[in-house]
Amino acid sequence: MAKVVITAVGSRGDTAPMIAIGTRLQDAGHDVVLTAFTIFRDLVTESGLRFRPHDLSIDEGVAENDVPDPLAALKQFLSPKGIQESGEALLATLADEPADILLLSPFAELAGHPLAEARGIPSLGVRLQPMSTTAAYPPSILGGWSAGPALNRLAGRFGAAAVDHVYGKPVAAFRRQLGLPKVTAKALRRRRTEAEWPILHGYSPLVAPRPADWRPGLDVVGFWWPPRPLGWEPPEELVRFLAAGPPPVYVGFGSLPMPGGESERVSGIIADALRRAKVRGIVQAGWANLAVTADDVMTIGEVPHDWLFDHVGAVVHSCGAGTTGAGLRAGVPVVAIPNVAGDQRFWARRLHELGVSAGTLSRRKMTAESLAAAITTAVTDPRLRANAKAVSAKLADEDGTAAVLSAVNRLT
Repeated sequence: MAKVVITAVGSRGDTAPMIAIGTRLQDAGHDVVLTAFTIFRDLVTESGLRFRPHDLSIDEGVAENDVPDPLAALKQFLSPKGIQESGEALLATLADEPADILLLSPFAELAGHPLAEARGIPSLGVRLQPMSTTAAYPPSILGGWSAGPALNRLAGRFGAAAVDHVYGKPVAAFRRQLGLPKVTAKALRRRRTEAEWPILHGYSPLVAPRPADWRPGLDVVGFWWPPRPLGWEPPEELVRFLAAGPPPVYVGFGSLPMPGGESERVSGIIADALRRAKVRGIVQAGWANLAVTADDVMTIGEVPHDWLFDHVGAVVHSCGAGTTGAGLRAGVPVVAIPNVAGDQRFWARRLHELGVSAGTLSRRKMTAESLAAAITTAVTDPRLRANAKAVSAKLADEDGTAAVLSAVNRLT
């Protein structure tokens, strides 16, 4: 069996699906280690995987009163300097970690490709959203729009070129550190394309089908469902709340950070909307630090979505890839409140096209009235619920981690 190193660089939503892969590989007999930010140590180890931490240092300029500003920290992370620091931390963490294969999440690819080349071992891309050039749509991180085949392809090529340009210097630094010859980022991308470097996408082809014009090696294999922590039991207070009335509506924004003032504003809108819609609510604090206090609303911390969503009447969320999948798996209608940047608008559009969304709202323009109206539709429209149940039934037949296991067995 192989020694497998899985790299997770990013938020909880970027890390949890990698745990699903890791546990599947470990159950099959592979020796697995997962590297992620230190804050996810318990998330990883409580699932039975070995953990190696790597971290991005936060400059004083993104902290106030010794408390990191999450938005400033995210901006720093995405900068060339941040990506280089993160990549160097990853390389340092894995310097003494033997591996037969590297599984690379998107932000880990920049340092991971040189590391795999330097060691002479295979690597496998593991992505949670479509980013490769296609006529079907622009890269998902550009949003949920489509401008026709020609412009969609142009957007994909432009996006790839922009990544190579912005992060070319960090990649060159990684190669120097590893003693590799100087090669441009553009040439390296061309090499991977010509070699049909394998990339598996951990979402359902029912939700976003594989584009017909993707090159060989790019595959959509199904969601990677995160396992519950070993021995996990739901909090008694939450169980009592759920049993005390009809299924509540879940509201949460996952790993999406908000400044304090925005968090307070959104929490107030949520409280008013739930009251107007006359429904009970479960509000997950998340990285936004949401907080709603009312007799028929409970604010909670981290609870596995695969358990929680089976007990709610609808889900209101920002359409991160993982939460999108969890809601579809549970077969409940959705109210989409995607973030302006990133892939969330892409998934919001997919939810609409699947006929499971009661509406897509802008967080900045959202009012208690508009949110209450969407929630009311979500919990009362039988068409939405029927569509959601139908999608859930089809997802039950998929096994996304099996494809990863097959690829690892084939490459090692």
